[in-house]
Amino acid sequence: MSTTSSLKTGIGKVTLTVNDLDRVSGFYQEAVGLHLLRSDAATAELGVEGKTLLELRRDPGARRRSPREAGLFHTAFLLPSRADLGRWIQHAMKTRPPVVGASDHAVSEALYLSDPEGNGVEIYVDRPVLSWQWKDGLVHMPSDPLDLDAVVAASGSGDWKGFPEGSTVGHVHLQVGAIPTAEAFYAKVLGFAVTSRYPGGTFYAADGYHHHIATNIWNSRGAGVRSYPSTGLANIEIIATPEFLTSVHGKATEAGTADTTQGLTLNDPWGTEISIVSSIQQDTQE
Repeated sequence: MSTTSSLKTGIGKVTLTVNDLDRVSGFYQEAVGLHLLRSDAATAELGVEGKTLLELRRDPGARRRSPREAGLFHTAFLLPSRADLGRWIQHAMKTRPPVVGASDHAVSEALYLSDPEGNGVEIYVDRPVLSWQWKDGLVHMPSDPLDLDAVVAASGSGDWKGFPEGSTVGHVHLQVGAIPTAEAFYAKVLGFAVTSRYPGGTFYAADGYHHHIATNIWNSRGAGVRSYPSTGLANIEIIATPEFLTSVHGKATEAGTADTTQGLTLNDPWGTEISIVSSIQQDTQE
């Protein structure tokens, strides 16, 4: 167990509602590389080292979420090393999953997929922290072409065997209806620092990371509160330091906050549920 001083705020797991549990679970195991940890007729938990990174909840009657409404843009799975990403690319060249894009963001290198029910997926690796370029509190984070050959060349001789030890959910990117409303919630209520802005998009982080949360209106400008039951994003779990949790608790009384045995649960302005769990409790459990 690590000490309290090493704990940081970040994403714990993402929960999705799906119509076809077997198909979507199979995709995240075979195409993405998550390991099946637990499953039954209603749910599947996938992750690494016994730690759940993605929970799937089966609801065959839920309406299929529109790509133009608020909700998930993508769940971003962070691999420990560039060699791991290179091995994943080599695996993808053989299995040919539905890759829809690839980018060099200067702070990271990433590939993008879409799961069988339209949920976005990013698989990425961070560049060394000392190479990140900051100015006036904002990090340089472009979307340049990814040098696939260079990443593959870094993979070494190992084979891809699914997500390795140390993999996490690095960030979650959301579709929202309006950026000012999103910033008022994610920056002012939750207390994340704004770390980057694109036209139509804002990025937020804690503890000096490039981003833990992102919000954009590229497909969803003007979107209203989500209607349930629906497929797509059901919950984002944030693992927070005690200081972060206390700060949110003090500011979120008007945001639908509910105290739980583990922390806080609240909804963003578009009805997406967010759970904030103490990192001390999480670390003790592990």
